[in-house]
Amino acid sequence: MKHLFIVLFICSMFAFPSVALADMAPPTNPPGTNLQPGAETTQVRMMAETVLIDVKNDTTPGSLGSAAVTADFTMRNLGSNDESMAARFPISSDNGYGKYPEITDIVIKVNGKQISYRRASYPDARYQTGPNVPWAEFDVTFPVGQDVAVEVSYNLQGTGYPNEPYTSYYYVLETGAGWKDTIGSADISLRLPYPADPENIALEFQLGSLTTPGGTIQGNEMNWHFENFKPGPNNNMEFDLVAPYAWQVVLKERENVANTPNDGEAWGRLAKAYKAIFFLHKGYRTGVGGEGIYKSSVEAYEKCLALLPNDAEWHAGFAELLATRSYWNGVTADTYRAFRELQTALQLAPNDTKVQDIEQEISSLFPNSISQNGTSYDFIWLTQTPTPYPTDVTTATLEPKQTLITSSQTTPTSASTPNSSSKPPLPFCGSAALAPLAIAFWAARRRKQS
Repeated sequence: MKHLFIVLFICSMFAFPSVALADMAPPTNPPGTNLQPGAETTQVRMMAETVLIDVKNDTTPGSLGSAAVTADFTMRNLGSNDESMAARFPISSDNGYGKYPEITDIVIKVNGKQISYRRASYPDARYQTGPNVPWAEFDVTFPVGQDVAVEVSYNLQGTGYPNEPYTSYYYVLETGAGWKDTIGSADISLRLPYPADPENIALEFQLGSLTTPGGTIQGNEMNWHFENFKPGPNNNMEFDLVAPYAWQVVLKERENVANTPNDGEAWGRLAKAYKAIFFLHKGYRTGVGGEGIYKSSVEAYEKCLALLPNDAEWHAGFAELLATRSYWNGVTADTYRAFRELQTALQLAPNDTKVQDIEQEISSLFPNSISQNGTSYDFIWLTQTPTPYPTDVTTATLEPKQTLITSSQTTPTSASTPNSSSKPPLPFCGSAALAPLAIAFWAARRRKQS
């Protein structure tokens, strides 16, 4: 009855068209930025810049992490008179929620000598609207024809959804547009505290917007190079990656299975670590990196269960991985494999609370797929053909989209609807109602599972 009340309450939210529900972006920390000249027209050109975003090895669970940024600029006065000005760069920005966090630990050097700066007030470099925000402003002289080296370093906080194992960093190049002519060259490097690869850097999947394309991976770094460009909004940089704390768990469990390859629990923990970075608050990680993570999780579960074939919770955890991806991806052979793994788990430990939780989760994702009779479970989809799945699972009732039967699966006996012993479908109240319910149910339970 309690569950039915929750369902009806959520349905009532969707029954009134005047209520609009939409995703909200997380608060965004201020980005790193290029130097900007004063308000006056200048003959000083930014000949070259080298920027390093050095991600710290933060292992605090749930942390979005931080990075030490060092930006080196080579400036040259191409005019006929020496120029003295107040150069500046922003140290704060609207986070999208009307708050103004700041970058910290700012150090400025000119020709290798540290100098002081003062706080000044100018428009937001990112939005150019709203109240003025704090900037760091410092005095510098550019003699005619001489190179002047300016170095700015500071600490930059990661941005992302709370409790999701991904973080993003930003660097704004367009503030450098105020210098004379084009920027001669720019070398931007993202450095991780471990080897960089397409799995721990999200290259093809949109988190904030999208990791800036064109970078090359070498060792612990991903590097970008640009020449003779006038920076604008399209040149700003974004770096999306697995939060260091989450990737360190993967590295630790990789080391464990390498040292003890016959430890089934270690393989299970590795599978779970991959699963934790595969799913997001809505959907799952796609692209080459996402497919690699999913494959690695599947392989680790398979090795775990080859060593621990009678462990119900690892069978159930594997079923959760397969079924949840299928919920977003459509019914495939993995969907039926999920049901078989869950069936095995329930046969081994029908009273295990974790196994029961996962059974409820999968039942909510695929209504009419499993029915319960007392302490026994009937896996209807392993013996009958499910109703075809609509193409868009986020705006339609959740029925299977396609049926793929392999030689190892039980061939459906008929195309009839589930019999009277099936679990009744969840109350449905409009084309978009069931998906948010299933998502909420899944998100609340997933982090507790094997």
